[in-house]
Amino acid sequence: MALKALAINCTLKAVTTDESSTDAMIAVLEKAFADVQVEVTETVRVAALDIKPGVTSDEGEGDEWPALRTKILAHDILIFGGPIWMGQIGSVAKRVLERMDAFLSETDEQGRMPSYGKVAVAAIVGNEDGAHFSSAQLFQALNDVGWTIPAVAACYWVGEAMGSTDFKDLDETPKMVTKTAKMVAGNAVHLAGLLKASPYPR
Repeated sequence: MALKALAINCTLKAVTTDESSTDAMIAVLEKAFADVQVEVTETVRVAALDIKPGVTSDEGEGDEWPALRTKILAHDILIFGGPIWMGQIGSVAKRVLERMDAFLSETDEQGRMPSYGKVAVAAIVGNEDGAHFSSAQLFQALNDVGWTIPAVAACYWVGEAMGSTDFKDLDETPKMVTKTAKMVAGNAVHLAGLLKASPYPR
């Protein structure tokens, strides 16, 4: 059963030509997913879109969330990428989570949210502590709005505290990051396949 994944990059950099360490981490996961025959169809730079504040699925004129929401829900796996800022997930990632709050009131006739049966994993980067806290924030929020989180669902890298080296500046990907990416992709694909074949009951 064919599966497909979408990546969202919640960097604070709105200009898509600006290099992003989050893109570099997503690329590591993209390769790992390709190794298990799942295509990451696109990486969306969220800050380049006009995602209005709010907790509904359409906040009116100019809001680009409805189109992104449709794109996210058309995939089986979501790679939720973002940087650590001040020890926690950044504001762009939080905006996405806030907009997904609408899923709570958008259940089908069986009481299931639009994200039911879909899997989410995290791609986190930073040159400060906070990878575990950021993934905890993401996974709790995503689980609240219906996403399923597999075992070993976060691939992350953190540099030296208060250092100046970013993930995108590394000459090669650390072996543990590559190893973890392989586990993240394999577990996500396994779980997404099971859920697609046998959706959650009411």
